[in-house]
Amino acid sequence: MKLYDFKLAPNPKRVRMFLAEKGIEVPLVQVNTREREQFSDWFRKVNPGCTVPVLELDDSTCIAETVAICRYFEALQPEPPLMGRDAKDQGVVEMWNRRAEIEGFMVAGDVVRNALPMFADRGVPGLPSGVPQIPALAERGKAGMRRFFDKIDARLGETRFLAGDAFTIADITAYITIEFVKRAEVEVPEACGNVRRWVEDIAARPSTSA
Repeated sequence: MKLYDFKLAPNPKRVRMFLAEKGIEVPLVQVNTREREQFSDWFRKVNPGCTVPVLELDDSTCIAETVAICRYFEALQPEPPLMGRDAKDQGVVEMWNRRAEIEGFMVAGDVVRNALPMFADRGVPGLPSGVPQIPALAERGKAGMRRFFDKIDARLGETRFLAGDAFTIADITAYITIEFVKRAEVEVPEACGNVRRWVEDIAARPSTSA
């Protein structure tokens, strides 16, 4: 078993945090996406979608997509549960993780990919070129991030973590979203005190250094 990874990319970081919380160690194979190694012939055989992370099992099965990989390890090692203990918990965790992905992570991606010069002509992940940046998407994304901060600030005024009293994959997704969008100089507003408290709590967890 091995995990195709890139230390500077946000989605692989989500998987590494998930594994660290469970105490699981998996050999890492670095795929330098800044050097466009994900478009090499050898990696296209691993994942034709040309993105990381990808988990390759001992029987050569390859599982791409962050949540799919996390779900595999959750089934393999249920403790500690990061995707909910029972049907109710699983539903709530899934709800908040999806909100964090759709309203946070994907929006942050619009900001970063349409604002940073390094992504010029690469506005969509998985495509080597030919997708120009759209500055208006970056600006719309910044407004979307403000709405996301407000939403999770309200939630974190009610609960310690996004899905309740326990740390879950939803917290990983939201935390990495916030770290990711900092690359475009978008920060949590001072008014969002609950989010700032939560970020400090998450940052203190050993898994954030994975």
